[in-house]
Formats: sequence, structure tokens, C-alpha cells
Amino acid sequence: MMAKEPPPCWTPSRRRFSELVQSEEGLPLAEAALLIAAEEYPDLEISRYLRRLDHMALQIRRHVGESREPGRMIQQLNHHLFALEGFRGNEERYFDPKNSFLNEVLDRKVGIPITLSVVYMEVAQRLDFALLGVGFPGHFLVKYASPGLEIVIDPFHQGALLTEEDCQRRLDQLYGGSVRLQPVFLSAVTKKQILTRMLTNLKGIYMHARDYARALGIVEMILLLDPRSPQEVRDRGLLYYQLECYSWALHDLQAYLTLAPQAEDQAEARQYIQVIRELMTRMN
Repeated sequence: MMAKEPPPCWTPSRRRFSELVQSEEGLPLAEAALLIAAEEYPDLEISRYLRRLDHMALQIRRHVGESREPGRMIQQLNHHLFALEGFRGNEERYFDPKNSFLNEVLDRKVGIPITLSVVYMEVAQRLDFALLGVGFPGHFLVKYASPGLEIVIDPFHQGALLTEEDCQRRLDQLYGGSVRLQPVFLSAVTKKQILTRMLTNLKGIYMHARDYARALGIVEMILLLDPRSPQEVRDRGLLYYQLECYSWALHDLQAYLTLAPQAEDQAEARQYIQVIRELMTRMN
């Protein structure tokens, strides 16, 4: 018996994703998010979904004209996306992986906080109305920020405007009152961080389902965003182990020991390395 080779991973969509995420500046968020979906839908026509975002922005522009007054812009975004288009949070099937694929969100009009936030931000960006992603714990948000004014918006709940008290209530719902609101919770995140969070959501879903091949593809994409992430190098090694790609697993777990010499799970990683070496010895 010979060790398996890892499944092919460099699809055309993966190559394009790698090109896009080389720099934060000018990174087209919607296209990159659709390239994540293309891992699951290889024949995905990305341009069609980008045109759909363009069309929604055009419809809103007809109502707002050249005005970029924040209150009016947010009102029109909410009216068009939620009242007219019917986008909503998928509370019934929150962990359905389709909620993390932007094409499915645009087709079905349901999603999780981060994908609905991407739709909201990308339509706004096409209107020259800059919004920022907010990596709020457990529930992604969007905000408008200018000197002296900050408006926090929840696209998962029909574009609700949130006060600090509202944000604390969300934390209480998620963490049972054990976490207090901190300014960092409402700080803006980069586009790369948004993509990483989308991918991490998918990774968790696939790991829970023990769909190791799909999880591996997702980890590979996370590593394109952060090539030296110790956690992702470790997890890729463990996924290779589950898929019986032992030489690749050995390489990654050894790299993890170098990248994170103080990690609490060093002993566990060494145990896996020993098991893998024994398995490889038996195969030769």
C-alpha cells in the first residue's frame, strides 16, 4: 500500500483567487467571494452575478441621484435590498453551506451575516457610498464612518441601525452576559479579513460534517490569504492525515512545530508525526 497523493487543488478559480488576494489595495471583494463559491460550482458564471450587483445599484441610484447623505443612502439601501428584493437572514438553516456562497445568496435572497454584509457593502460601493465591514464577535456587521459620525448596520436583520446598547444585547444573546462590549469589537476589518472569515465559516461546516476533502480546499484558500498561519498549516496537515496523504501531512505538521514553537498542542502534533512516520514505514 502506498500513501495517497493529495487531491488536485489548483483549479482556474483558485489561481484567479490567488492573483486577486496578493494585495489588499483594489481587491474586488465580490469577485473574490464568488471565486470561493466557484470551488463548489466550477461552472459558475461570475460576471452574471457581478452584473446583478451592478443592476441593484443602478436601481437605487435612480432614487438617490447624486445625494450621498448617509441617512438617505442607508434608507434606500434597506428599502431596495430588504423590502423590494427580499433579502433576509437564514435563521432556519443558519449552517447550510449555501449561506456562505455569494451566488446562492444572490439567487435565494437568504444568507448569514457576513454574506449579506458583502452584498450590502458591494451595492453601496457601486453607489460611491463607502461602508466598512465590522468583525463583531459571532455576528458580522457593517458601518458607515466619517469624522464625527458612525452608523452601525445589521444586514442580517433587515439593515437595522444599532446603538451601543443594541450591540451589548447581541453579545448577551451570544455569550450569556459574560462578554462586555469593547471598542475593538466595532472596528473595521480588511477585505482579506472578510474573506478569511467567510472561509473559516465554511471550514467549520465541513469539519463538522467530516467532509475532509472540501475542508482541505478551504484551508488552502485561507493559506493564500495568510501563508504562514500556524493554525491553518497545522489543520492542513491534519486534513492530509485524514485523507491518508501522509508525506504531505508530515511536512505540514513539522512546519507547524517550527512556526509555533510555544503552542500548547505541540505534544499532540509530535504524536501525530510519530504515528505518520510509523504508517509510512509500514508502507515502504
